Amino acid sequence: LFEDNAEHGLGMFLGQKAIRDRLIACVERIAGKTECAELKELCTAYLDTVDDGQANAEASAKLIEKLESINCDCSERKEILASKEYLSKKSVWIFGGDGWAYDIGYGGLDHVIASGEDVNIMVFDTEVYSNTGGQASKASRLGQVAQFAAAGKAIGKKNLAEIAMSYGYVYVAQIAMGADMNQTLKALKEAEAYHGPSIIIGYAPCEMHGVKGGMTNCQEEMKKAVAAGYWQTF
Repeated sequence: LFEDNAEHGLGMFLGQKAIRDRLIACVERIAGKTECAELKELCTAYLDTVDDGQANAEASAKLIEKLESINCDCSERKEILASKEYLSKKSVWIFGGDGWAYDIGYGGLDHVIASGEDVNIMVFDTEVYSNTGGQASKASRLGQVAQFAAAGKAIGKKNLAEIAMSYGYVYVAQIAMGADMNQTLKALKEAEAYHGPSIIIGYAPCEMHGVKGGMTNCQEEMKKAVAAGYWQTF
């Protein structure tokens, strides 16, 4: 998990991927030379599920258990067990707010989704710079009143979802948990299962919005925003 630093998240993913690629090659070599039918079957089950997070976790655990029970000097076995925590498929998520994603960190985010790598990005869209007092950002709406836009923002909101869609190979979703929890879970599961970059943009009312009744009502605010057509889910 990484916060507000897309390129750092990508770098950590690539580092893990390099280690795992070496381990996959070790499993392939073991599968090709072992005379143990059970070990060969476990290697095959692992190799058949390398891109399936849930299935690969189970296959990795069984393979590691078998390798640990064997007493031999196989160099591939030693390398796998030395880095066994990297054997199974990892899920990498990068979290950040809209000020980062739409604005000050957009260049890094764009670089990450353009990479084509299997990373997931979650954007909490409050439509202002929430952490620093509620200043207007590129995620703020046309006419929205905020710090640095006291008379209302003069230009419309940047459409991050459409920009990401334009690549043609990025999974894109917009969610509002208070409006549709099932759609939220569906988007998260689809993003995780997608073999490539994914970005989920979530509507996130914050205290800078002056929500009537306080933040205990933020889920209801999400529901109202979607019902009114202010925020779209897809």
